[in-house]
Amino acid sequence: MSKWSGRSGAWALAGILAGGLASAATAQTDERPVLRVAVQQVSNTGTLTPLREQSNVGARSFPMIYAGLIELDRQGDLGLKPALATAWKRIDERTVELTLRKGARFHNGDEVTAEDVAFTFGPQYMFAATRPVGVGGKAITIKTDVSTTPGAPVAKGAPLALPLEVPAIARRLWPSLEEVRVINRYTVRFINAVPDVTLEGRIARSGSEIISKRAFLAAKDWMSWARNPVAAGPYKVREFRPDNLLVLTAHDGYYGGRPPVREVRYHVVPEVSGRVNGMLSGEYDFVSDVPPDQIRTIEANPKFEVVGGPVLNHRLIVFDKNHPQLADPRIRLAMAHAIDREAITRSLWANRTTVPAGLQWEYYGPMYQKDWTVPRYDPKLAMQLIKDAGYKGEPIPFRVLNNYYTNQVQTAQILAEMWRAVGLKIDLQMKENWQQIFDRSAPRGIRDWSNSAPFNDPVSSIVNQHGPNGQQQQMGEWVNSEFNTLSGLLETSTDMGNRGRAFRRMLEIAEREDPAYTVLHRNVVFYGKRKDIAWKWSPTFAMDFTAANLRMPAK
Repeated sequence: MSKWSGRSGAWALAGILAGGLASAATAQTDERPVLRVAVQQVSNTGTLTPLREQSNVGARSFPMIYAGLIELDRQGDLGLKPALATAWKRIDERTVELTLRKGARFHNGDEVTAEDVAFTFGPQYMFAATRPVGVGGKAITIKTDVSTTPGAPVAKGAPLALPLEVPAIARRLWPSLEEVRVINRYTVRFINAVPDVTLEGRIARSGSEIISKRAFLAAKDWMSWARNPVAAGPYKVREFRPDNLLVLTAHDGYYGGRPPVREVRYHVVPEVSGRVNGMLSGEYDFVSDVPPDQIRTIEANPKFEVVGGPVLNHRLIVFDKNHPQLADPRIRLAMAHAIDREAITRSLWANRTTVPAGLQWEYYGPMYQKDWTVPRYDPKLAMQLIKDAGYKGEPIPFRVLNNYYTNQVQTAQILAEMWRAVGLKIDLQMKENWQQIFDRSAPRGIRDWSNSAPFNDPVSSIVNQHGPNGQQQQMGEWVNSEFNTLSGLLETSTDMGNRGRAFRRMLEIAEREDPAYTVLHRNVVFYGKRKDIAWKWSPTFAMDFTAANLRMPAK
């Protein structure tokens, strides 16, 4: 063992003390403010991973923790733009090659490399090795054209046990991913088993964010990882108390620039009044999920304003056609015709949102079916369909959460009355969580839900949630063989004319012939905020607090 002596030891000790004092001074002189946000919820599953938490509430904060290879222009035209990848190109109909951004860093300081990308889409993180995915049940493989990749050593250990929801959701997002190939440290190829015109959109969507291979393998178990993930977004997790608080601290190594605040605190405040009053009293800087009837209250105070509008999400009613009263499609169609959607948007939303043209969005471009409509409000037709189906007044369960969605309870009460008005007996059941909504131990009938379009193609919505790998079929609520065949065509065809015709036929099946769901209205989100904070809302649900989108007032 060596020991310090003389002047060299003194200088060494002085250096250590100076370094420590400098670090402490830096921490103490970080004058960036803390941002306080009151939200209805931060996670439904008690985790912070998009591969388990596919939700509207998760979509609010996850883009501040994670970064993907490609991302949507959230405050712009919603087109694709570079993120951890600076460029990408099509090699062929099944292959996309991406060039990574050099110097991009994870929260632990490691550089983001192609090996991390390959690991993210591999059997230890996204796909459980015992749960094959891909076409024909073929498991994906991870291949590399380099024997080693320079960088920090990777921790060794047994694979973490993934919850079953993770590979199920991964299979939904990537049904035909065959191979992720590392070309070199900054180049990676995604190779699909079949042609897919949506590969770039899948890479950009929630659930495809890149994580640190080294940090994941060093985690004690899945839940430890899922509550403290190491990714490459603008903020990193400091504290997470499910149903209470999420604290993120600035990741100053973020490729998009040093965050403008040192900390973002998401306070869980379920009641609207608690969020609004807390902001007006100065406790919070932002509040989420403001209903229209509170906008005037907030804006009566000149220090605050309300921003927001329609988002890439539609509110739905979803049918379980295994219920005896819903087995006949005429009952489901009658329920769709009994809904006065305009009355709902007028009375609950003050005409601040609209009834969309079915389960689609204009940003689908050429795939958008301009002349499509939801079933018209026609109570006489609804009553005739009910009579023709031989309905005898048996109760139909309607499961609803307590205002998970803004105005959810009021909407459910209005719907129940509209259905009763045409002769249906509705058993309105209030539930505490999603587990109770999906519970199979009691008869399921209809439930409240929403559906998002995370990229600009119908695959992202109608196939993702209602197709063969979608949640509705995974939950055993609905299946239609022709719809499933068309889902495969939509995912694999490169002929846009054929894809458009397939999508239209899928709308006919799922909304009119054998209803899987019925669309209520386009979801709309309003935020209350301090007027002196410059910030632009996004129709993607994300609350973007990056340097490019948030400017705090000068002190």
